[in-house]
Amino acid sequence: MGDLILDRYIEGQASRVSPEAPVLVFEKQAERFLLGGACNVAANLVSLGAKASVLGVVGEDMAGQQLRALLDDEGIDTSCLVSDPSRPTTCKTRYVSKTSQVLRVDSEKRHPTEAEVKKRLLEFLAVRPFPYAAVLLSDYGKGVLSRDLIAAAVEAAHSAGAKVVVDPKGADYERFRGVDLLTPNREEAETATGISVTGLEGMHEAAGKLREITGIKQATITLGAEGIFFEGADGKGNIIPTEAKAVFDVTGAGDTVVATLTLGLASGVSLENSLRLANIAAGIVVGRFGTWAVSKQEILGLLGQQDSGKILDLEEAVSMAARMRAEGRRLVFTNGCFDIIHPGHTDYLGRARSYGDALLVAVNTDESVRRQEKAPDRPINPLDDRLTVLAGLQAVDFLLPFDADTPIELIQAITPQVLVKGEDWREKGVVGQEWVESHGGQVVLVPLREGCSTSSIIAKIRGEKA
Repeated sequence: MGDLILDRYIEGQASRVSPEAPVLVFEKQAERFLLGGACNVAANLVSLGAKASVLGVVGEDMAGQQLRALLDDEGIDTSCLVSDPSRPTTCKTRYVSKTSQVLRVDSEKRHPTEAEVKKRLLEFLAVRPFPYAAVLLSDYGKGVLSRDLIAAAVEAAHSAGAKVVVDPKGADYERFRGVDLLTPNREEAETATGISVTGLEGMHEAAGKLREITGIKQATITLGAEGIFFEGADGKGNIIPTEAKAVFDVTGAGDTVVATLTLGLASGVSLENSLRLANIAAGIVVGRFGTWAVSKQEILGLLGQQDSGKILDLEEAVSMAARMRAEGRRLVFTNGCFDIIHPGHTDYLGRARSYGDALLVAVNTDESVRRQEKAPDRPINPLDDRLTVLAGLQAVDFLLPFDADTPIELIQAITPQVLVKGEDWREKGVVGQEWVESHGGQVVLVPLREGCSTSSIIAKIRGEKA
C-alpha cells in the first residue's frame, strides 16, 4: 500500500529549434507506459512468484485507467484501489529524444487524501480475518500514507501474524511506530535521525535511533554500492556486501530490495537471509536499465539452481529495450546460430558488447538453423543447449530465441541503438541496417577471428578438410 505512480515515456526527435521561441521542437514518434512507485514494488513481488494486491489512490482520469490496465496485465489485484475525483493520478511523463531525456513533466497533488477517500481505504484494512501474509508500505511522499492509515495497517497485519515492512520517505518516522522493519537508504536514515551514517559506529548509532523512534527490534540501512547494513535485536550488526558485478543504473533498486526482503520475511526466512536474497536481486537490477522486476528464475540462476534468467521472450525484450531507451542507455543487438561455441564467438560477442551498455543476442531455433544451413544434421547442439552456453558468457546480457529466416521483425520491434554483425556481411548486406540507422542508431561490422568457425570444427572432428 502507498503511492501509485504511472511512468509515461514519449519518444521522438528534438533536432530543431522553434522559430517562435528559443526552444526545441519535439516530434513525437512513440509512447510507452510503465508501472512506478508502489506499483513497481507490486510488480517485483509478482515476478518473484508472490500474489500481490495494491491498496492506494488513483484519479478518475486516463492515467488512472492506464495504471489499472497495466496492473491487470501484470496479474496484480486491483480490488483495493480507490478512485479520487479530486486529484489526478500521479504521472511522470519523460520526453526522450534518441538516448537523452529532454523534459520531465509531473502531474500530481501531494496533499493528504480527503476524509471520504481515507475512509474507503480504511475499510479494506478492517476486513477480518486479514487475508495477507505481509503488508508493505511504499512511501513516495504523495499524501496517501497518513498516520491513521499506517496504524490501521499495523493493527490489521499483526491481527493475522503478518509482518509490516516500510520503504520510508521524509523525516517523520514516528508515524511508522509499531511496524516490524524499515528499509531507509543512507541519506534517508541521516534525515530521520540527524546522525551521520559513516563507518560502523555511525551505522550502529543511526540504527539505535531508528529503533528508539519507531520501536522496531531490528534495523536495516541500505548503503548503495556498499551493500546493506543490519542490526539485530541484540545490537550486533553486520554489512552484507553488494552482489552486483557491474552497476549501470540504480533506478528501482530500492523497490526490488524491499519487495524481495518482504517476501522472504513473509515466507518465514530469517532477516539476514532475506537481506541476502534482496541484495542478490538488487545486484541484478543495477546491472539492468530503468525499473526492472527481477524474476525468481534470475535469483535461482545466480544461486546456481536454474538458468541465469537472461532468456527473454519478445514481449520482455521489447519492454527491456524501451526502458533502456528511456533511460538513455545503448542496447546492442546481434544474431546468429552460435552452434559449438568457439574463441571466434567469444571474441565477437565481447567486441559487440563494448559498443553499448547491454548486449541482446537473438538465437536461431533448430528449425531455423536447418533452413539456413540446408543440412539435416545441423545444429549440432539443440537450442536449449546453445542458450545455456551463451547465458554463461559474461558479455551476453540477454538472449532471445527466434524462428524466422531473418531477424528483421525483431529489430523493428526492439529498435536497438547498435546493430552488430561480422565483417563477412559487408557485401551481403546487413538485415535491419536501414531501420536502425533511420532511427538514429549505428551499424557496426566486427572483424572475425581467423581460423575459427563451427564448420571447420565439425570437419576436423570428422577427419575432413575444412
